[in-house]
This record gives sequence, structure tokens and C-alpha cells, in this order.
Amino acid sequence: MSGILDSFGRSIDYLRISVTDRCNLRCIYCMPPGGVPLIPQSEILSYEEIRAVVRAAAGVGINRIRLTGGEPLVRAELPRLIKMLSETEGIEELSLTTNGTFLKRSAPELRQAGLTRVNVSLDTLKADKFRDITRLGELGDVLEGIEAARDAGLNPVKTNVVIMRGMNDEEILDFARMTLTEEWHVRFIELMPFSGGVEFVPSAELREHVGLLGRLEPCPDGTGITGNGPASYYRLAGARGTIGFISPRTEPSFCSRCNRIRLSPDGRLRPCLLSEDEIDLKTPLRNSAPPAELERLILKAVASKQEHHDLEGGDAAPLRARGRRGAMNRKMSQIGG
Repeated sequence: MSGILDSFGRSIDYLRISVTDRCNLRCIYCMPPGGVPLIPQSEILSYEEIRAVVRAAAGVGINRIRLTGGEPLVRAELPRLIKMLSETEGIEELSLTTNGTFLKRSAPELRQAGLTRVNVSLDTLKADKFRDITRLGELGDVLEGIEAARDAGLNPVKTNVVIMRGMNDEEILDFARMTLTEEWHVRFIELMPFSGGVEFVPSAELREHVGLLGRLEPCPDGTGITGNGPASYYRLAGARGTIGFISPRTEPSFCSRCNRIRLSPDGRLRPCLLSEDEIDLKTPLRNSAPPAELERLILKAVASKQEHHDLEGGDAAPLRARGRRGAMNRKMSQIGG
């Protein structure tokens, strides 16, 4: 069995798990300079509790897991969790999203533990701008981490790029050129409305810019790159890599391809990133609930998925106007990217 059909006929086969709200960077669209109040360690799910959730998820048809944060690699002994999950019956893919700063030292161990591949968040190719955007860290660490992940076999390594107007939008072609000469798989992601003062750039405008380098040809399915996630993938003529666009704010049909639910570090199952709806798994886990109860709650989360998010014209204002307390009042580091 693969996937669970929600109320709108979408197959939900993908669980994103945030293993921590901690991060070693302070990216301007994710956290304020001083960070955010942290979830007490006692409230964060243990590895054994996460494994119990994944076993239940696999039992109802979810077969793909992605570990996120915060920065997942700041959590101690993460390879131990990866090994536990990679040995779970029914799980076919186990991947990780990271800022890449610790990949150089950890990539071989992650691969040996059973990790399938990684996505690396990288919003600039300029060292000074990297420090401006992340407030901490060094660009060289991330670039070396990407190479280490490739060398370890965590392929394809995909690079997630959030383009912000007036901040890094002049680097659109720089990232696109990387796909011409090297096997880079760049994904341009529209900035989500979690923090004010930073303007997003619509994917249509990004495609226009990239088109200056040549015609973009859609990537066929079955290449090992396209998957069945939210990105639309293209390749420039003769390019070794690919260019993807993830357009949650401007693509009307974006939500029709949704295939995921999310688990927060404190055990809250979220059917949609941009909804306040959450289902508590931590309490039943700590009350020794049987697997059947966890499966029931996961199915409940899938059944409660909305047809589409509440952004109107790419604007988060409608949620705030209705006084909803969901994602708009929680930082991405507290939900899981």
C-alpha cells in the first residue's frame, strides 16, 4: 500500500519530520537576530517516539520521510535516528533538508546510516551576502558540504534557493549558470509570508530571468530528479543540472499536487503548513497508545487536509485578519521547513 487518499483524491505518501527547533544560523526570513524561544527539551519527541510515529505512518501507506529542523544536524546522534527509520518496513526513501554547514563532516556517516539524499538551503553564492542573510556561518562550509554529500552518494543533491527582492535577486542567473557547467539541481522557492520586510519574487519573473540563458525544456518524469513533489523541473539546453520552481504563492494549482503532512519537534501533526490545525501525537505517545491509535490520528490528519491554503494572491493578510493563530504566528524553525 502506498499513499493515503485525502478528501480531494490526493495521494498523501510523504511525512516531513522536524527533529529540532534549534539552528546554528539566523536566516533573516526564518528567525530574528536573537533567535526564538526554544521548545524545552523535555517536550521534544525522542528518537524512539519519532520511530513509533513513522512505523504507524508506514502502516497506513506513507513511504517517504524527510527530516528537517531548525537545522537537523545540530541534534545529537542524528545518524542513530536515521538508522532506526531506514530499517522501518515500508519506508522507501529517507531524505534530509539542511543548511549544509555540518555536511562536510557528517555526510559519510549519514549515508552509511541509511540516508538516501539531501537538499541544501543556499540563498547566495557570495560570501559577504551569505553572512548578511544567515547572520552567522561561512559560505565555504556549505559549498564544501555539498561536495561532501555528492562524494558520499547522497544524490541527487538539490539546492534550495529563496529569492528575495533587493537582497539576492541579482544572483538568479548565477545560480542558473551553475546547472550548465556542473551537476547542480537548483530549486527556486517563493518566499513564504512568515516575516515582514522581505519581498518575494514570483516564479514567473524568475523563469523570465532564467530564460535569458536559453530555452527551458521540461524535465520528463523518471529522471530521478522530478519526483512527485511541489517543484516543476526544467533543463537548459546542454545543461548537466536542472532548474526547479516551487510556487506556493502564485501557482493556482499548487495545492492540487500536495502529498504531505508535517510533524513538529513537539509532536504536533500539521496537515498543512499554512493552517492552524494540529493533531497532538505526543500525549498519546507518552500515554503508551497502541500503534492502531497513532494510525487513526494520522488518518484523521490526512482527512482534515484542506483543498488549498488560505493565501489570497500570495498575501498572508487574510489569515491575520481572521485572527488565526497558525503558521503566521510560528517561525519556520518551530514547524519544520
